[in-house]
Amino acid sequence: MSLTFRHLEIFRALMTAGTVTKAAELLYTSQPTVSRELARMEQILGFCLFERVNGRLKPSESAYVLFDEVKRSYLGLEHINSLVESLRENPSGKLSLICLPDFAQSLLPGACSRLEKKRLNISISISVQESPFLEQCLTSQQFDLGLTEGEIAPPGTTLRNLLNINEVCILPAGHPLLEKTIIDIHDFESMDCICFSANDPYRTRLDEEFNKMGVKYRQVIETPTAISLCSFVRKGMGIAIVNPLTALDYVGNTLHMRPLSFSCPYSISLVIPSYKSSNSFTNSFIEVLEIEIEGIKAQLDKYFRLQSTYLK
Repeated sequence: MSLTFRHLEIFRALMTAGTVTKAAELLYTSQPTVSRELARMEQILGFCLFERVNGRLKPSESAYVLFDEVKRSYLGLEHINSLVESLRENPSGKLSLICLPDFAQSLLPGACSRLEKKRLNISISISVQESPFLEQCLTSQQFDLGLTEGEIAPPGTTLRNLLNINEVCILPAGHPLLEKTIIDIHDFESMDCICFSANDPYRTRLDEEFNKMGVKYRQVIETPTAISLCSFVRKGMGIAIVNPLTALDYVGNTLHMRPLSFSCPYSISLVIPSYKSSNSFTNSFIEVLEIEIEGIKAQLDKYFRLQSTYLK
């Protein structure tokens, strides 16, 4: 005997609501029905999903593991429902994209604005996801296009590199390293630094380079996103190494950017599902995306050229 879709609906509601009563309200059913189905689920599974503590449900470790899988399953269902609703409201056309969270802020607004000016009467749906779930969604052909920092095509897709560039150092206003036009790896010695999470591939690669050169920095904050790195640096808590697209969104009076003298490559790749029905708007979007990336590269060149002239 196995779990049914109804069981998963109830489990999802329980994990979200935290009590049987609130879960029943979410599902428009009765509390006894939810309690009965929960007991049935636990009988089928052979282990407890929740502890009952003062009228609330405390998920077990196994429940959290199961919930992660259920959320991934619902991602596909929610995407389908969103697509159906969009087609109902706007049958002219829709392009679905999935990308890393940083791209939704630093790259796609400009590209989508360029596409809008073409007057193609198209609706664009953007979903964000971290790796490896992003790649799994593309492999399952759920989206028209994907944007990733990876350099290897996920199964069932083709990959097209759009940008190869070096990461940059970001510094708060008044930092002594702002006197330099280029930041060397030894400049990080004993500096307060804002870092990516320990399991982030960019963090791993940087730490290997620092260890190889015998450079020891002081980690002040560890955070998972480029956006949060910029926010902490802007508050004067330290310096950081980050992708130049996100950094460009934050440069101003309270945050500055400098190139690195050592290699810290950053890439953006377009992922195209191989078996999904072709979308007539795909080529138009790729065109404006490439134009937007060229515009960003020009902005970076201009920024560094002005900084270099100013400091001479």
